[in-house]
Amino acid sequence: MRALYWKEVNGFFSNLSGYLILGVFLVSLGLIVWVFPDTSVLEYGFADLEPLFVYTPYVFTFLVPAITMKMIAEERKSGTWEILMTSPLSIPKIIVAKYAAALTLIVVALLPTLVYYYSVVQLGDPVGNIDHAGFFGSWIGLVFIGAVFASIGILGSALTSHQIVAFILGVFISFLLYFGLTALVQLQVMSPFALFLEEISLSYHYQSMSRGVIDAQNIAYFLSVIVLMLGLTGILIRRK
Repeated sequence: MRALYWKEVNGFFSNLSGYLILGVFLVSLGLIVWVFPDTSVLEYGFADLEPLFVYTPYVFTFLVPAITMKMIAEERKSGTWEILMTSPLSIPKIIVAKYAAALTLIVVALLPTLVYYYSVVQLGDPVGNIDHAGFFGSWIGLVFIGAVFASIGILGSALTSHQIVAFILGVFISFLLYFGLTALVQLQVMSPFALFLEEISLSYHYQSMSRGVIDAQNIAYFLSVIVLMLGLTGILIRRK
């Protein structure tokens, strides 16, 4: 299991596309936080990193499926999936190893954003004038959003042997759970179920954590979605 985990991590960094994906992610966030006039912290005038936490889920919608799209699909296409299925590893262990690798890559992508926190702390007047609880609550929320998107991306990769199709499926399901359900509520579509749709959307629980309160209910929700997606992946693999 550990060997499979490191295979996935090393495989991501062994070719240029892995560095390109992370580079595009960090450059995009850097432009949003520091350069674009409408979102720049320097233009905003307050020691606040709200643009980082508002727009990162948008970027994650595309970044995470790009990380996970080949984890199963490429194995099937290259013919190594059959070898993996006949190895001593059980299906749950294979899924967990691949998921842990994806989660590691997401955390690696997020770690440089802590530099933004340090920068804003130093730019505050007085120094350190920032909502620390709100920042770390939002940052942990981003980790959970990435973790959910990773489980969705692996499910998408299990549905097909084509990486591009897996990417599109991952983007679509992630977008639906984060943005789509909330949009339906705001458009007053399916209004009898508005409260239910709002409470099962990822954005609802992420925004709750962004207030700086790490609620057990929100954590339970994220973990439930992750277990559901990985469970569906296991069922799909067994049926195939």
